[in-house]
Amino acid sequence: MPFLFNDFAGWKQCCQDNNYQLWEPVLAYEIDQKGRTDSNIWEGMEKAYDAMVDAVETGLREDMTSRSGMVNNGGKKVFNSKITVLSPEFQQLIARALSAKEVNSCMGRIVAAPTAGASGIIPGVLFTMKEIHEIDKQTILESLLIAAGIGLIIEKIASVAGAVGGCQAETGSAGAMASGAIVYSLGGTINQVFDAVAITIQCMLGLVCDPVAGLVEVPCIVRNASAAAIAFSSAQMALAGVAPVIPVDECVQAMGEVGQSMESRYKETAEGGLAATSTGKAIADRILNKSIKIKEEQKKE
Repeated sequence: MPFLFNDFAGWKQCCQDNNYQLWEPVLAYEIDQKGRTDSNIWEGMEKAYDAMVDAVETGLREDMTSRSGMVNNGGKKVFNSKITVLSPEFQQLIARALSAKEVNSCMGRIVAAPTAGASGIIPGVLFTMKEIHEIDKQTILESLLIAAGIGLIIEKIASVAGAVGGCQAETGSAGAMASGAIVYSLGGTINQVFDAVAITIQCMLGLVCDPVAGLVEVPCIVRNASAAAIAFSSAQMALAGVAPVIPVDECVQAMGEVGQSMESRYKETAEGGLAATSTGKAIADRILNKSIKIKEEQKKE
């Protein structure tokens, strides 16, 4: 029976006992769960990655203005900005994470990785990694499988849904998945991959989910960019041998505990945090009134 993704310690032990690469138990799990061949799985992963790339490119090419007006081509603005805070590569990373998530908010095609609310993080990260390091596509696909394995464990122990565990569960889990993928793609060890995951979770622990007007736009989009940046910093530290001190399984358990203890208003209800500010409430009222007006006009027609 294929390895069931209950914890990171078991995943590591499975690889050591069977001389597996880190992605191999994930492939076996997918084959067992879906009854498909390994070639089917690889084809599916390639389609998913191509869709991610397409989302990034679409967001940087087409108009990304949402019906609410809160999304207004942020990815393009960052990509074309004449002020480079750190490096052109960092600027492009932020732009790509923003653009892919903006495609989601503007009703375009994305890959929920692991959710639609966090759909800009892994695309932005992998697109940038492939460009900077000229990583071959097979390695990218293996990295995606590893990211999937990371997500499986987080989902089992904690959650990947903002409605269950706050934004730490959505952008936090996607950031952790991305950081593990980065480390693997650069030849990191199993320990370094899992250390990157642990560091990312530590950095994003406790982040609430507070979408303004109940829409997955503000602050969700900018958090995708921030999580992508955290994924890179976590990977850099892990590859350098910086230890998370708290083991990755315990970090995920802490994420679950924090998520359970959050009040409901911080779990995608739009009743707390930024959604409850004066401006947030005013935006919600404006959007509600606009929707009512549109419905009334449609009835007249």
